[in-house]
Amino acid sequence: MYYSKGNYEAFARPEKPKDVDRKSAYLVGSGLASLAAACFLVRDGQMKGEHIHILEQLKVPGGSCDGIDDPTRGYVMRGGREMEDHFECLWDLFRSIPSIETEGVSVLDEYYWLNKHDPNSSLCRATLNRGQDAHTDNKFELSDKAAMEIMTLFFTPDEQLYDKTIDDVFDEEFYKSNFWLYWQTMFAFETWHSALEMKLYIQRFVHHIGGLPDFSALKFTKYNQYESLILPMVRYLEGHGVRFEYDTKVTNVQFENDNGKKIAKQIIYVRDGREDSIDLIEDDLVFVTNGCCTDSSAYGDQNHAPELKVKDGEGDCWELWRNIAAQDPSFGHPEKFCSDIGKSNWESATITTLDNRIPPYIEKICRRDPFSGNVVTGGIVTVKDSGWYMSWTLNRQQQFKAQPKDQLCVWVYGLYTDRPGDYIKKPMKECTGKEITEEWLYHIGVPEEEIEELAEKSAVCVPVMMPYITAFFMPRRKGDRPDVVPEGCVNFAFLGQFAETPRDTIFTTEYSVRTAMEAVYTLLDIDRGVPEVWGSAYDVRCLLDATSKMMDGKKITDIKLPFIAELVEKKAIKRASGTIIGELLQRYHLI
Repeated sequence: MYYSKGNYEAFARPEKPKDVDRKSAYLVGSGLASLAAACFLVRDGQMKGEHIHILEQLKVPGGSCDGIDDPTRGYVMRGGREMEDHFECLWDLFRSIPSIETEGVSVLDEYYWLNKHDPNSSLCRATLNRGQDAHTDNKFELSDKAAMEIMTLFFTPDEQLYDKTIDDVFDEEFYKSNFWLYWQTMFAFETWHSALEMKLYIQRFVHHIGGLPDFSALKFTKYNQYESLILPMVRYLEGHGVRFEYDTKVTNVQFENDNGKKIAKQIIYVRDGREDSIDLIEDDLVFVTNGCCTDSSAYGDQNHAPELKVKDGEGDCWELWRNIAAQDPSFGHPEKFCSDIGKSNWESATITTLDNRIPPYIEKICRRDPFSGNVVTGGIVTVKDSGWYMSWTLNRQQQFKAQPKDQLCVWVYGLYTDRPGDYIKKPMKECTGKEITEEWLYHIGVPEEEIEELAEKSAVCVPVMMPYITAFFMPRRKGDRPDVVPEGCVNFAFLGQFAETPRDTIFTTEYSVRTAMEAVYTLLDIDRGVPEVWGSAYDVRCLLDATSKMMDGKKITDIKLPFIAELVEKKAIKRASGTIIGELLQRYHLI
C-alpha cells in the first residue's frame, strides 16, 4: 500500500489483484469502516460478493452511524459526523455508491449538489441568558499568550505529547477564549483528553480555522447518516451478493505465529446462544473493527433515564479487542481507552416536536425557518452558561424520510453529565427525556410557567448515555492503537477509530473509510494509491490565513511577543516589501 496525490491515480481503475478469485473475506462489525472495506473489496479488489461475509452482533447494520424510528421510544440519533471538502477517501468511495433516492447519480453527486445549493453556515453559534445571542461575532478572542500556546502545540513533535493531556499544554487564559468554546463543543474535547490528539486536529484542519466560528467549513447530509450514507452502501453490497450475517457476536480471532508471520487461523463467535468457529486459511482475509465509541450505549425514554449497566472496560467490542491484543503486543492496548468511563462519556438526546408551540423559539435563535428543508442552525448552538454545557442542533428537516413534515428533530448533547442543570437541578445522566426537554426549553427562552406542559405534550425525547463516546481522545502513545495491518500479519487488519494510520484524525467519517481503504489495499496488494491526507499543514497560504483569522484582524506588528518585536526591530518586514513574502503577508491581512 502506498499514498498518492493528484488526480492521476484518483481516476484510475486498478488491475484485478492476483489470485483474488480464490480469496474470501470476513468483516467483523457492520459500521462505516467495515462497510467501506467491503465496498473496496468489491470495487477495487474485484472480489466476488458471495465471498465476502459481514458478521454483525446486532440486527441492523450501521454501527455508530445510526438513525432509527424506535416505535417504543421515538426518533433516535446518537450523534452526527461533520464532513468537509478534503475527506479524500470518503469521497473516493461515495463517487461509486449509487444514490437510493435519485436514479443514475452517486451519493457524492447528490451530496455535492445539496451543499452547493444550500451551503452550511450558522447565524448564532452560542447563547446566554436563556436564548439570547452570546455575540461571539466570529471572534476567537485569543490573548497573545494563548495564541503562542496554540503555535507551540502545533510545532511540538508527537513524541513529546505521549500520554499528555490538554491541561498539560494550556492554561486558564486559553480556556477563556472563544477558540476553546468553538473547539471543545464542536469536537467534544475535554481538558483531560489527549494533547497529541488536539495537535493532530489543529494540523489536519488548519485550512478550516476561519470556518470554525460560523461552521461555514462544514457540510452535512440531507437526512440522518444512517439513511444518507449507510443504507446506500448496504444496497450496493447486497446487489453484489455480499452476505450479511446478523445476530453474530465475534468474541475472538485466534492467530498462529510462524517465525514472525502472523496468520489469523480461526474466528470464534456466538450465535443463538451457542459458541461456534470459522476455520481460516491464508487466503481468508479478516477485518476487525476494534473498539467502538457507542459500545454499551444505554437508552432512556420520555419517562425514564438511561440506566448505565457497564463498568470501566466492559463491553463486547472491548472484550473482543482484549482477547485479540492478549496474543501479541502489536495488536494494541485497549485498556488505555476504555478504563475510565468517567472521562470518556457524554450524553445525547433526540427531541421531536409534536406541534407548533416550540418551533418559534427555535426560529428566534437560528433566524431561519426550521421547516424550510434547508440549513437550520448550521451546526450546534452552544448554551454558554449551561451547567451541563449543553449544545443543540437542527440539521435540514426532515431528518428522517418518513418523519411527518410538521415535526422537527432536535439533537441535544451535554459534555458534563455529572453536573446539575440550571432548571432541572440534577445531573443530566439522571434525567428522563422529559426533564432533558425541560432543561433545553429553559435555555431557549420558553417562559418557565409553560415549560412543563410543553415538555409533556409538545415534545417527546429519547436520551442516550454513551460511556465510551470519547474513548479515542484518551491520552495515548505510539503502539496503543495497533497499525491497520500490524507488522507480520498476512491476512488480518484492524479498521476504524482505534486503528492507527499516519497523520489523519479520529472521530471522523474519513478516518473510518481511510483505515478501510488502507487495509484492503494492503492485504490484496492493490496497485493504486490511497489518497494522501490533505496537506494544508504544510501550505504556507493556509498557515497565514489561519494565523490572520485567529488574530481577529490584528497585524503581526501589534503582537507583544519577543520574537515579533525582534522581527520589527531588524526591519525584516520592511525588507520583505516587494517580494512574494510581502505579497503573501498583505494578502492574508497580516501587515
